[in-house]
Order: sequence, then C-alpha cells, then structure tokens
Amino acid sequence: MSPITAGLIQAGVLVFALALIYRPAGAYLASVYTSRKHLRLERFLYRLVGVDPDSDQRWSGYAIGVLGFSLVSVLSLYLIQRLQALLPLSFDRGPVDEGTAFNTAVSFATNTNWQSYVPENTLGSFVQAAGLTVQNFLSAAVGLAVAVALIRGFVRSGTDRLGNVWVDITRGVVRVLLPVAFVAAVLFVSAGVVMSLAESVRVTGLDGITHDVPLAPVASQEAIKILGTNGGGVYNANSAHPFENPAAWTSILQVFLLLVIPVCLTRTFGIMVGDRRQGTVLIAVITLFWTALSAVTWWAETHPNGPATLAAGAAMEGKEVRFDIASSVLFAVSTTGTSTGAVNAMHDSFTGLGGGALLLNMLLGEIAPGGVGAGLYGLLVIAVIAVFLAGLMVGRSPEYLGKRLGRTEVTCAAISLLTMPALVLLGTGWALTRSETLEALGNEGPHGLSEVLYAYASAANNNGSAFAGLTVTDDFFQSTLGVAMLFGRFLPIIAVLALAGALARQRTVPQGEGTLPTGGVLFAGLLAGTAVFLAALTFLPVLALGPIAEALA
Repeated sequence: MSPITAGLIQAGVLVFALALIYRPAGAYLASVYTSRKHLRLERFLYRLVGVDPDSDQRWSGYAIGVLGFSLVSVLSLYLIQRLQALLPLSFDRGPVDEGTAFNTAVSFATNTNWQSYVPENTLGSFVQAAGLTVQNFLSAAVGLAVAVALIRGFVRSGTDRLGNVWVDITRGVVRVLLPVAFVAAVLFVSAGVVMSLAESVRVTGLDGITHDVPLAPVASQEAIKILGTNGGGVYNANSAHPFENPAAWTSILQVFLLLVIPVCLTRTFGIMVGDRRQGTVLIAVITLFWTALSAVTWWAETHPNGPATLAAGAAMEGKEVRFDIASSVLFAVSTTGTSTGAVNAMHDSFTGLGGGALLLNMLLGEIAPGGVGAGLYGLLVIAVIAVFLAGLMVGRSPEYLGKRLGRTEVTCAAISLLTMPALVLLGTGWALTRSETLEALGNEGPHGLSEVLYAYASAANNNGSAFAGLTVTDDFFQSTLGVAMLFGRFLPIIAVLALAGALARQRTVPQGEGTLPTGGVLFAGLLAGTAVFLAALTFLPVLALGPIAEALA
C-alpha cells in the first residue's frame, strides 16, 4: 500500500467516525446544558459548596465566577507543586522552583498546558494526578461553560441572565468529560498505555545497559489531556512516547478525541439557537480550514526542499517512525487547530512551509475547530465581525440570529479578537530585542524567528505546543509566556461574556428584507474570508520574515 493511500484511509476513517458521532453527540451536549434536572451527585456538590443551582447570573456575575474559580485553580496548583516534597508519591522529587511552578499553574488552569520542564523527572505521581489531571478537567469545563453562555446570549430575549456558571462547569465535568475520559482511559490501557503508581521500571536495553524508565498514572491523564484539548503529557516526548501513544491506531484515536467535542459543539449551537443550518455553516467553515491546512502540510512534508530531506525522500526528521508522515500531519494540524498542544512529532522539524501552516492554524485564532468551548465562541466572535462588515458594505444595520449588532456588541467582539494578536506580536518583538533570546534559540535566521513567534502564538492561543528549538526556562520567558496565557485566556472570556450579556438584553428582532441570511453558502464564504482576511492583515509581515522566507530559501 502506498503512503498516499494509507494516509487517505487514515483521514477517511477519522472523518467517518466524526460524521457518525456528530448528530447524537451534538444533541447530547445541547441536552446537558438545557436540562432543568440535576443529578444526585450534582446536587450533593452544590450543597457542599453552598450554590443554588436554580439561580441565574448576570454576565458580570458569570465572569466573576469564571475568574474566581480559575484564580483558585492557579493558586492550588502552584501550592501543590511548591509543596511536592511533603506530598505522597513524590519519589524524593523536591519542590518545583517558583518560576516553573507559576508558569505551570497558569498553563494548566488556562487550558494551555505549556510545559517548560521535563515532566517525568520533575513531578511525582500525586502532582500529576491530583494537580495536572484535575485541572485538565476543570479548565476544559470552563471553556464549555463560556461557549454555552454565549449561545444563551443569542437565544434569550429581554433578560440580563446567562445561566449559572457553577451548574455549567459541574455539568461539563460530570456529564461530558468524566464519562468519555473514563472510556478513553480504558481503551488506552488496553492498548498498552502505562497506568501505574510505581516510580519506575528497570529494563535492560539491547546494548546490555540497565535503565530505569519512569512510570506514572498515564492513561487517566492522557484521556483528558486529549479530550479536553489540554495537551500536557506525562512524558517530555508527549504523544510521540510509546508509553503515551503506543500504536498507529491509538494515534488516530487521540486525534478523534481532541476533535470530537469542538466539532460536535457546532451541532449543539444549531440546536440551541433553533436553526440547525447555523451549525452546518460553522462545521463547513471548520472543515474547509482543516482540509486545506492538512493538504498543504502533507504536501510540504512529502516535498521537502532541504538537502538532508531531499536525500531521505521525505521530511522524517523529528517524526516517530511508528507514525508515518500522514499520521504526523493529521495530528499536527488537528492539535494546532484545537488549542491542544499535544504532539506526536516535533513541529520544529517540519519543513518551512509545513511549520508555517501549523503556525497559521494557531494565528487564525484556533477556530478549526478550536479548543473545547473556546473554538466555538472564537468562531462566533468572527461571525459577529463578518456580519458587521457585511452591514457596512450594504448600508444596513447588521443583525445576527435576530440580534442587532451595535457599538457595544462590536466593541466586545473586537476586544476578544484583538487580544491574541497584540500579545503575540508584542511578546515576540520584546523577546527578539534581548541578546539572551538569541542565545536561547536553536536556530538562526527565519527559522529562529519562527521559533519565538510560535512560542508566543502557542501561549496566547492557549495551545501549549512548541517548536522545541527555543529554551524558555529563564525568568523572562517563564513570566512573559505566563502573562500571555493569562491574558490570552481571560480577556477574550470577559469580552465574550459581556457580548453575551448585551445580546441577551435585546429583544429578538424578526428577519426582514434587509437581514443577511446566515444559514447558507454565502455566509460560510463570508465567515471564512473574514477569518483569513483578519489573520493576513495582522500576521502576514511577520510570517513573511519567518516561515515564508524559510520555505522560499
């Protein structure tokens, strides 16, 4: 079987599985967040923390809940790392230093999972399980809650209430993430993914030398790492490590898991707003971007332009030999398009064009299909901007899903949209002014610029993957990347919730002759074009100096 045929079969199986689950999973997610009934376990949790599950919150209260919950998450994870030496299953590994602990706490609480340390040598099993794995569930549930709140903003009319943040977070964990992650963990264990509380296992290599291979409860963390579009692995090699991703079929399973919730949320959106064509438009745009970037990256990796890769016949450097180029490309495009950050190949070793496509996937705002919850509300923000621009072109007041888009709504959308580019460009520019950055780079010239740009794009988009050619362990990178993660996560969330509140306060306006139809091919093209246009205006100069220059070299 030719590599092209094998790659097409992998992609076909993945798309078929997503298409099969799309309708029932989308409907289930809609039922989770519209049901008036509370499970017994949920009621117990509400009583435990003193929450009235039947109360509704204004957008400001909802935002305070998200920020307060996330702040507690950051502080808790920071303390767990600093107190590691006193905790069980620490394996004599001391406290994590202040800079790394801060960066890691922010990273996992913001659904970024950027790791500037070697996990298997730095953290014990208790911190991995009680700290990182728990945050993988909670940060993903926060993203789901914010997306649902924005949908309610479009659905509700003449009210200032968006729901209850504590109910939405709890349901996201209990009804969605926990059951699916449990099934995924069982599948991973059956495939050979490690699940152990022991410190290590001693093995003898082919060279006769004895090695102690670190162990950990990997399968449980791997499941939610992928499902929640988190990305931080137990091993430094992440999903290229055989203990995390032992076979070609588990690699495809991981890609399916990181895509399934963001993809199916478009169906949820269509159901909740009462017009399933709206969800169809969103999934069409997502599919277009995902397919195009996959094709470009696949072509780039099979048509290299460097002397070493030309001699090898393909760009296999930095790729795990258990996974061919097609599997590596599917994983890379999907992980950079979902704010996941997990990798089964080193993105630093991709060709100039291939690495540039992965970078562009993040700079589009990670909307193809985006992270759990974050992808949907990011795409809806671009939809608001697209409708506003269309209204300007025809000289009519813009309306989207029966809600007028005035100054307040567009301002909120603009703040959400411009936060990431500001963080990426300012962070990259500041880093490149430092002589220490030049020493930390693994490469010079365009590829070195791409490494720095990729780091800040990954942090500000809450992705977490890295080019792997840049050393980011000094205080400057630990601090600035941590700030980029914080602002890249929470400024858009505040703006999105403010947008949801402004929409919910409006009365729904019936469609008229001047209303732009948003349920067809025309709007899908407008939405895709707006996303590309905004990214091109913002990032084309720096992309030309980095990956484009490298690809043309």
